[in-house]
Amino acid sequence: MKTLNDYMQISYRMEIVEDKQEGGFVISFPELPGCITCGETIESAVTNAQDAKKAWLETALEQGIEIPQPDNLQEYSGQFKLRIPRSLHKSLTEHSKREGISMNQYCVYLLSRNDAMYTK
Repeated sequence: MKTLNDYMQISYRMEIVEDKQEGGFVISFPELPGCITCGETIESAVTNAQDAKKAWLETALEQGIEIPQPDNLQEYSGQFKLRIPRSLHKSLTEHSKREGISMNQYCVYLLSRNDAMYTK
């Protein structure tokens, strides 16, 4: 039987969507039904998402709810190389600095937000 710490180490898919009406960002874990949170900035939303994931898993363990395993992503490395114009690189770097996160995190946010629009 897995412990809370075991489940916390599992990478569940995180969807990040900008809330244009209320402001801030909404994060959900599609494989953990009802596990959703938000934050004023991407950084705070991601921090809140880890807290929400932990609370969701704790509740599921306490109530004996079956915890789903994440989609099998073994065939995907999570990495790809992308060549972009220098001007775009500069813009992405500046935006990520303003948000106080790495450019990698910022690009993941942008890709996730755009991908979420096409999956609805």
